[in-house]
Amino acid sequence: QVQLVESGGRLVQAGDSLRLSCAASGRTFSSYAMGWFRQAPGKEREFVAAISWGASSTTYTDSVKGRFTISRDNAKKTVYLQMNRLKPEDTAVYYCAADQSWGALSKGWHTPEYWGQGTQVTVSS
Repeated sequence: QVQLVESGGRLVQAGDSLRLSCAASGRTFSSYAMGWFRQAPGKEREFVAAISWGASSTTYTDSVKGRFTISRDNAKKTVYLQMNRLKPEDTAVYYCAADQSWGALSKGWHTPEYWGQGTQVTVSS
């Protein structure tokens, strides 16, 4: 069982930076691929970024490439999403997800097994 708790979301202005954190419980954090998803009002949830168990692989949706960076600290059981040059269209609830399958996070093979409760990011223009 893995429990995920996101933090760091808040109201910022366009062009600002923000770092989201996702703290995980459980003894096997390092065996899980981790990812970030987001859902804007009236839209479906979409993939943002994912990182493999040992952080050797990362992947991003095209709209955030070059602006967002996903990282993880297995000793702290935490995954991060550094978001730079934020845009109003980045406004959404951001969710952390975990799955033992890299394909689930990176390729959408199936819905990731574990989810956090979400943290709101609002970017004003």
